[in-house]
Amino acid sequence: MRVAFFASPAFALPVLEAVRTHFKVVLVVTQPDKPVGRGLKLTAPPVAARAHELNLPLAQPARLRRNTEFEEQLRASSADVAVTCAYGKILPASLLAVPKHGFLNTHTSLLPRLRGAAPIQWALIHGETVTGTTIMQTDEGMDTGPVLLQEPLPIAPHWTSVELSHALAQQASGLIVRALREIETLTPQAQNDAEATHAPLLSKEDGVVRWQESAAAVYNRFRGVYAWPGTTASWGSVRVKLNALRPTDGQGEGGEVIGTREGLIVACGEGAVEVLALQSESKKSLPALEWWRGVGGKIGERFA
Repeated sequence: MRVAFFASPAFALPVLEAVRTHFKVVLVVTQPDKPVGRGLKLTAPPVAARAHELNLPLAQPARLRRNTEFEEQLRASSADVAVTCAYGKILPASLLAVPKHGFLNTHTSLLPRLRGAAPIQWALIHGETVTGTTIMQTDEGMDTGPVLLQEPLPIAPHWTSVELSHALAQQASGLIVRALREIETLTPQAQNDAEATHAPLLSKEDGVVRWQESAAAVYNRFRGVYAWPGTTASWGSVRVKLNALRPTDGQGEGGEVIGTREGLIVACGEGAVEVLALQSESKKSLPALEWWRGVGGKIGERFA
């Protein structure tokens, strides 16, 4: 089977490796190179860099709609099917019709739950204990196409978005290979739109601690935003990033430092969290108690 592979981030690399091991990848399609870092060096997406290493045909169209040149490039590849994995663009109907078997998408939730760009992060923020991978037939909507295969994945209580992403990438690698092998016999199942929930892109605001929420909710948000944007709070006029924390016992006003152990015990709306490492803006990360001594903190003072 000839496969066109649409993906950009590092998450998709194991999926690319699985697909190319079992099938012929005739075209890799990623987002364009982007400026990265303080020097704004033009940098290829991880999947594009890997395609270069493997000498696979690569396309990086800036847009897909009304792009007849790229549509002809996909047609010329003679791909039987296209696979998308965290590609990041809505695909127009004219493009979806090019491969014989259309486009299959690997989505990291059990659709119709958590449609959208950040299902891994929102599964953790919502405190879900099970998520999974869906292989769906792509249509013009946002993760609304019929489901071909699904497989659940339990979420370990300590996993952050980093660990969950790794586990889902491995799961997606196996499931897409199965879907491609069985593509002629799989029966698409329409999603129930009434059961849909959504997982929009994260913003920096999503990383701000809600101290009036329960300790469990604060910890779940920390897990979900761990890779980006990270967990932030305010200490006086200073913005601080909380790099390690865990739920613990304790009561007080939300954001109040009520004690110390290995780290700072900070009260939430219900229960407390122990902050183990943090950093002030533009400073290095420090063990919490070292940071606490440095700012001259006192029990009873509060994070905002």
